[in-house]
Amino acid sequence: MNTMTFQEKLHSFKARFGLQLFVLAAALCTCWIAADDAGAVYILTGEDAPVVALGEESRTDDMSSQLVHLSSGATGYDVMLTSGQEVAVTHNGQTVTATARAETVAHLLERLHITPSPLEMVALDVSDGSAELTIASELTYYDQVEEPAAHETVRVANPSLPKGTEKVVQEGADGVRTSIYEVVWSGGEEISRQFVEELDSTAVDEIVEYGTSVASTAAPIASVSKNADGSGILTLTDGTTLNFSGVRSMTATAYTAGEDGVDYTTATGTFVKVGVVAVDKRVIPLGTRMYIVAADGSVVYGTAVAEDTGVRGNIVDLYYDTYEQCINFGRRTCNVYILE
Repeated sequence: MNTMTFQEKLHSFKARFGLQLFVLAAALCTCWIAADDAGAVYILTGEDAPVVALGEESRTDDMSSQLVHLSSGATGYDVMLTSGQEVAVTHNGQTVTATARAETVAHLLERLHITPSPLEMVALDVSDGSAELTIASELTYYDQVEEPAAHETVRVANPSLPKGTEKVVQEGADGVRTSIYEVVWSGGEEISRQFVEELDSTAVDEIVEYGTSVASTAAPIASVSKNADGSGILTLTDGTTLNFSGVRSMTATAYTAGEDGVDYTTATGTFVKVGVVAVDKRVIPLGTRMYIVAADGSVVYGTAVAEDTGVRGNIVDLYYDTYEQCINFGRRTCNVYILE
């Protein structure tokens, strides 16, 4: 389980993308400012960022931007810096360090003779305990938001269900997800917002099982059509067609319940029956569907599923109802078609 904190993830993003990161504080007061207001756009960042006092007359219902307007006038919106706090200010490719005097950001910039243009933005990052001011016409930061999350549908093949049927085994439910977006501002406007990562989600996937089994048949093979990659189509004498992904030449033996200590249940928990075969799961994965015929065409075992174990190597052990049938089958070389 990923136990990285949000802050650790952001440092990871910084290393990955090589971008200056600006983390929006969860407790940040927000507002939307009309385009004709003077001054620079101000982005407040950092987990412990101070709360910004906003004039009630300037607040609107649009609280989505998480941006504060820094005006050069006395009625503008600003942030008070702590007295004695070291502040690194980067502007026009140069960085200067100053000690705050219990003053606002605007007053600090004025004291340093730095005047942001109307299209420049000021980003304050206090995420690591220090204060960094970046002034530029383009800034990139990562925004953590909670948003509705629609559930997804996951389809899983079930070889026990008849082909063409489906069954919902887990109902889906919509939820809420916490997401990270990379946000780019340029010239005082947001120009892009791109999804980066989902941290968590309360949505529950709907799981649907679909059947892949076909009716059991043991009809002889009428024709085999092969592709260059080894896959192909079996056409049986009863008209059934079966798609296969490959064919293996294997040694086939036979077994039945009650003989040589054979139980009535398989390694996968199903009951033994004709059509159930035992395999070495390192050679043939359990659950694999097959069509098995003797290499010389003398015996057609037909459709089968690998549900049992107990053999080693390139061997497939076929279940028969009686011991006599097992003796009659004996040991043969068979063509095992791996069905899709």
